[in-house]
This record gives sequence, C-alpha cells and structure tokens, in this order.
Amino acid sequence: MADQSIPEARTPAAPESREGTAAPADREGISRRRLLGTAGATGIVLGAAGGAVGYAAAAPAAPAEVIPLTSVGEGRAMFHGKHQPGITDGLPARGHLIAFDLAPGAGRKEAAALLRRWSDTARRLMAGEPSADGDTGVAQDAGPSSLTLTFGFGHSFFARTGLEKQRPPALDPLPDFSSDHLDKARSNGDLWVQIGAHDALVAFHALRAVQKGAGSAARVRWQMNGFNRSPGATARPMTARNLMGQIDGTRNPKPSESDFDQRIFVPANGDPAWMAHGSYVVVRRIRMLLDDWDKLAVTEQEAVVGRRRSDGAPLSGGTETSEIDLEKTDSAGNLVVPVNAHARITRPDQNGGAAMLRRPLSYHDGMDPDGVPDAGLLFVCWQADPLRGFVPVQRKLDRGDALTPFLRHEASGLFAAPGGAAEGEYVGQRLLEG
Repeated sequence: MADQSIPEARTPAAPESREGTAAPADREGISRRRLLGTAGATGIVLGAAGGAVGYAAAAPAAPAEVIPLTSVGEGRAMFHGKHQPGITDGLPARGHLIAFDLAPGAGRKEAAALLRRWSDTARRLMAGEPSADGDTGVAQDAGPSSLTLTFGFGHSFFARTGLEKQRPPALDPLPDFSSDHLDKARSNGDLWVQIGAHDALVAFHALRAVQKGAGSAARVRWQMNGFNRSPGATARPMTARNLMGQIDGTRNPKPSESDFDQRIFVPANGDPAWMAHGSYVVVRRIRMLLDDWDKLAVTEQEAVVGRRRSDGAPLSGGTETSEIDLEKTDSAGNLVVPVNAHARITRPDQNGGAAMLRRPLSYHDGMDPDGVPDAGLLFVCWQADPLRGFVPVQRKLDRGDALTPFLRHEASGLFAAPGGAAEGEYVGQRLLEG
C-alpha cells in the first residue's frame, strides 16, 4: 500500500429541474432515460465530492412532474477519449473487478466481437442508457452515477488469439515475492474488467451486463467486490482511509503534475503501437490481518506506518501533505520516522523515482470459521511500466516493511489496458484489427 493519494476531487454542479410530460398510464415510475433528461449540467464526479446522496423527503410527485437526479446520480464520465475511463477518475463508492478466460475454441475473431459488445455496453451504461440487449432494468431509476468501465488484456490472452508478437515485454509475469500467498484460481486471466460507480445498483447492473455480454466467448475466472467512502459522507473531500483506520494514499501522483502522463501512460510513440496512451495495471488482493493490527496501541500503529492515524501527518511533524523529514531524531537520538516505516520505504525518492497511480477498493468478504474477518484492500495501481513502477517498490517492501507482518497478498494480476477508444471504435481495436 504505497504512500500515495487519490486524484483531486471535484464537486458536481447543482442539477437543474425541467418540466416533462406525463408517463404513459401503463408504465410505472419514471424511466432512467427521462430522468437523465432532467439532470441539467453533468460533469465527472471525482473522489469524495460533496453533494446530496438521495432524494429529499417529500410528498409523492404528481404524475406530470419530473424529479431531478441528485448530484451523485447525475455525475457522468466519458467513454470515448485519449485514455480509458476509470484510471484518472476519483475513487468510486462501489466497485467490481472481474477477470475472464476465453472459452475453448475462441480466438481473435471472437475476442474482437466481444470487445466490440463490451465497448458498446460501456458507452451506453456510462451515458445512463440501458444496455442494447436484454437490459435487466436494475438501475433504471438512477443516472450514470459516475460509472466507469475499463478493459485490459492479460499475458495469456496473446497466445490464445495468435497475437504473441504483439505482446508487450512490460506484460511479462510479475516476479515472486516472499510475502505472496497467491491463489492461482483468483489471479491473472485473459481479460480483465474494472467497474466503478457511486451507486451500488448502477455498479452491479454494469457487472451483470458485462457478464451476460461475454456470451459463449469467455468464462468468468474470478470476480471481486469492493467499496470506498460515499460522496458526501465527509464534510470536505479528503484522502481515503483504509480498513486499518489509516489515511491511505497521501503521495499519489496527480494529473496536474507535469510528468504525470510520462509516469502513468504509455507515450503516443510507445512500443507496441496499439498501447499508445494506455497503461499497465497491477491488481492485488491484500488481506489485512485486522485482529493482529488492532492489538497494537495507536502509537505502535503510527510507528509502523510512519504517519499519525488522526490526520495522516508524518511523524516528523506538519500536516498530511508536509514532506517527511527522514533525518529527524527525538531527544534520545532515535529516528522519529522508523527506518522500516511504510511511509519511508514507499517514498518515490527512496525507490529511484518509481511511481504508481493507486485507485484501490476496500473489501470485506465475511468471516472465517474461527471468526477472523476476511477483509482488506483490492490494490489497483496504474503505471507506464510495471518494471519501473510496482516491481521495485514491492521488492523493497518485501525486504523490510514494518507493515508486511499485518498483510497477506492472496491474489495477483497484471494487465495491459490500451488507450481510449475514439468515436466509432471499440477498446482494443488497434490490437485486434491492426
């Protein structure tokens, strides 16, 4: 869990209300599409932006009255663009990660048709429209709710589609780490989809649409569910807390930084050409040993992390965003930020400038038979090259991070997410039809 923060949050514009015509008598409620027509200004809702989180309590509306969406529901991300959605967007309140393997006999042709279907589904759902075929209607009362869908290809995808020569070297399997306890059945995969939204039903609706859209071309390999704090749950946008109670992600690269694209995205003239403006994502299911962690006193937890639990400020002083003074000592001559503190080890300047854009989800999958919570972090990080981003940092953590005894890496995956699809294109078209 690198010491980095989420992209800056934005507060959505207040929705407008427009008068509409009455719905036909044989239809109950107000359709999702009609609601979207009343939403007014949209814009992308990022991070923990403030705003209402539900309809205000009021008497039932007259049949001819159109109820406007709340600021959370009207948030909309764009499907078409230079980069895929779901990378620089803020943390979603709800998320699903799902990996597929191509079905036996399915190859490049079937994969192309699948990505075309998935891209069309993503475009429709992100606009708040129903999917093309057999929409379940689960989210018909909601707006887009900042829904994003992101697609990636795993190492095994290229052999199964006869595209080995197009497989990037950066997609070579990750090395083994001593802290790994990986379940192979819940790791890797031919195809990977990330779904995020600020509404649980909108996110689930997208998950079902993707699963159904796979048809006979691909089968689910594994699927994981996660969450973050809901927009409006805090008085102001702030860095997220993880399930250990720590503010997690203070030093994340920010899109406003001059070298952000260079560190996170493959350049336009990168190799291979089909990955231009794309990024590589590492996905890790990291179980937190919360019962062991909670036995530590707060001061002991802070020494492990290197930051105060209350506000995320470094133990060397200042506020959350203050630079850590790695040389500061106490009256006894001891380092204020311990030599094995997580915040010290993960600093980019302690790792040759290695940087990752973290966009994680917390998860809780119930309790083990002995009552131990199965909970932790779905670690999702983006970088232009995992050999210069994730790998060197994880190797250093593996050698002596004070947080490692309280974590268990149980699943892992690495995927290549191509650049965004232009109007009229589908994600991955330059690879599959190039």
